[in-house]
Amino acid sequence: MFKSPKESLGNLGALPAANLVAAASDVAVIVDREGVIRDVAFNKEDLSLELDAHGRWLGSRLAEIVTSETSSKAKELLQDAMSRKLSIWRQVNHPSPSGADIPVLYSAVNIGRDDRFVVVGRDLRPLAAMQQRLVNAQQSMERDYVRLRHAETRYRLLFQVSSEAVMIVDASNNAVLEINPAALALLDESAPQVLKSNLSSHFDTVDAQPILTLLAGVRASGRDGSVRAKLAKGDRECYVAASQFRQENATLFLVRLLSQPMLPEASALKATSTLLKYFDAAPDALVVTGYDGRVVSANPAFAEMAQLGNAEQSRGEMLDRWLGRAGVDFGVAFANLRQNGSIKLFSTALRGEHGATTDVEVSAVSLVDDDHKQGFGFAIRNVEKRLSVSPSSARELPRSVAQLTEQIGRVPLRDLVREATDVIEKLSIEAALELTGDNRASAAEMLGLSRQSLYVKLRRFGLADHAGEGDAEND
Repeated sequence: MFKSPKESLGNLGALPAANLVAAASDVAVIVDREGVIRDVAFNKEDLSLELDAHGRWLGSRLAEIVTSETSSKAKELLQDAMSRKLSIWRQVNHPSPSGADIPVLYSAVNIGRDDRFVVVGRDLRPLAAMQQRLVNAQQSMERDYVRLRHAETRYRLLFQVSSEAVMIVDASNNAVLEINPAALALLDESAPQVLKSNLSSHFDTVDAQPILTLLAGVRASGRDGSVRAKLAKGDRECYVAASQFRQENATLFLVRLLSQPMLPEASALKATSTLLKYFDAAPDALVVTGYDGRVVSANPAFAEMAQLGNAEQSRGEMLDRWLGRAGVDFGVAFANLRQNGSIKLFSTALRGEHGATTDVEVSAVSLVDDDHKQGFGFAIRNVEKRLSVSPSSARELPRSVAQLTEQIGRVPLRDLVREATDVIEKLSIEAALELTGDNRASAAEMLGLSRQSLYVKLRRFGLADHAGEGDAEND
């Protein structure tokens, strides 16, 4: 309450008081002693549309416009105002056409008249939405916490029952943070003796420094590593394998004590050796280039196709020195390779150092090496001796459209146009002869040619052994 309301507010009239009540609340209602609403004011348009869109509040009782569960609270508001001039705040819910109840916090004020009370309310929907988001976040956190606890339980169980000796080591000081029973048995130590101790202290003094070097290397590069070391107790040796990982902003090592070298490394070396043997012995030309197209490595088959003394002569040279029809199509293929990551069965030519040209088919793929540098791998196959898919016939065209397309870049455009014209002429003559039952006179008339011109073209294309004047008369 104000300390001196009369001095502060003076004789506040009805209109200023109404404006003050409406501005200070989201909804204000004037009710009589019977709880009937005589006037109503809303400070929010959306709230007005939700609650009193059709003006149904006027003339209704306050207890009738709230839900049945909160109607008793509406009656208690008026009873408090009659007896104490000011009621305590109570939350009531209004039914909404949208289906969800609208919570409003109300308080009733006795304004000095026995037949009038002012009920002011605050819209609780923003608070309810915030509370719902808080509840959803709380439930999500609880679900994540349960999943984390289950994962930790499985990790602990696996860590304890594993037959492999495993330790968790702090990367900042090489102190052992956790150790499983298999590792304790191998070291012949108890858990209190090992925890918080330096990892290298459990190995022979001669092998302590190699272990520290191993951990430093793994910390710097992030790559797994291993070293052979002798245990401090007993005359036993093992392989110390270390892997790096992060947890809660801390860098840790997963250290395993193995009786033999790590199998993945051995299998990887074997696979690498097999790939190198294939690279050298492959009948197809294999080339690895950098991102700029310079040759990094090539096999003997490529050296033979490029007419080089050995594959080393190609190293550092641009691949388009040999691959591509005078460099015309290789640039397009290389741009596609950079954009899409691979190309398949690209037809082009390979030019040898001594002028020999070989028709080849190229497939290539993008590669990334251990240093995260991008390059490309090419497989180049000689297709000159490849058999045609369909056997040639006596009436085979001089060149198919595909064959003409392959000649682009090899022969001048003028010769390609002339050859294409010949193809069209031969197709037209063959079709006319078929339609006329091999009647040359009718075929010449159909094509708009004289019989003499037709005979010349028949001889040119090898479609008739004898096409003389006598034949014309016989036709």
